[in-house]
Amino acid sequence: MKPFRKHVALAVDGGGIRGVVVTQALAMLEEALGKPAHEMFQLAVGTSTGAIIAAGLGAHIRAQEMTQLYRQEGPQIFRRSWRTALFPLSKVRYPGEGLAEALHTYFGERRMGDFWISQPPMDVVITAFDLAENRTRFVKPWKEEYADWPVVKAVQASCTVPTYFPVVEDRYIDGGVGSYANPCYLAAYEAQQCLGWDPAETTLISLGTGREPHAYAPEKAGQLWAWDWLMPMLGAFLQSAYDQQVHLVETYFPELDFRRFQVDLEQPIEMDAADQVDRLAGYGVRLGRMILNDAVDRAQGVSPKLAPEKAGLTAARKE
Repeated sequence: MKPFRKHVALAVDGGGIRGVVVTQALAMLEEALGKPAHEMFQLAVGTSTGAIIAAGLGAHIRAQEMTQLYRQEGPQIFRRSWRTALFPLSKVRYPGEGLAEALHTYFGERRMGDFWISQPPMDVVITAFDLAENRTRFVKPWKEEYADWPVVKAVQASCTVPTYFPVVEDRYIDGGVGSYANPCYLAAYEAQQCLGWDPAETTLISLGTGREPHAYAPEKAGQLWAWDWLMPMLGAFLQSAYDQQVHLVETYFPELDFRRFQVDLEQPIEMDAADQVDRLAGYGVRLGRMILNDAVDRAQGVSPKLAPEKAGLTAARKE
């Protein structure tokens, strides 16, 4: 693995229980480098399940311990009940208490501002969508309006996927509802524009929680009925949004040591599939090996192709 630069940032995608893919990979990184992940990164940015991991690093929780959080608390958070049996006749699939209690077990009464004054300090950025103001909120420890927010509130808001959990305080839902399900561009911006890091001295590690196999064979796509299009369309929209953030980082931060890692899932695994933790941990081992071998995702390094020269249309080019 290439050595990190002076400043190191981490960005983690959303994905529900699939967050264990990332914690398992980070545990391998901890073992390989001989130190906890929170000593590797000075900035951690996360959306949804990525918010749990970012806050966990800020709270100096080791990656292996976070894996146990998913393993032990996942079945309680995503416990099947009459809500899931009746859905969509019920408003949500799961009550929010299980998630809140699990988060409180790990973060207690900690406030966002505590990350900024800890030793060593860490900038932790959590995304949440504000329905009341129709905008994404970037909850940061150094911003006065968020410094007193309980970490549990910030993380729960970021994890509140619509239809899965009740809205937090009647206004906050999953940060991935906006454009930041993959927050790598947000991390690059935070590093340069807010922390003043020189991109030439900065490494950004961006971790996905597993790419769904949404591709359809042409003969199958032509046989879909109107109601069958919902999941293919949603999958295409989300994947395009994930890749777009990667391309934005590469376009606007060319001097940044940017490394995007993602693992392909062989079969779909739902975000609430708490019985699939062992399988997901296996994918985490794959992701960990990719990180250690610098095997960046195929979405990275896709350069724009110049159109052929056309008089009156393309600009003159230098030889």
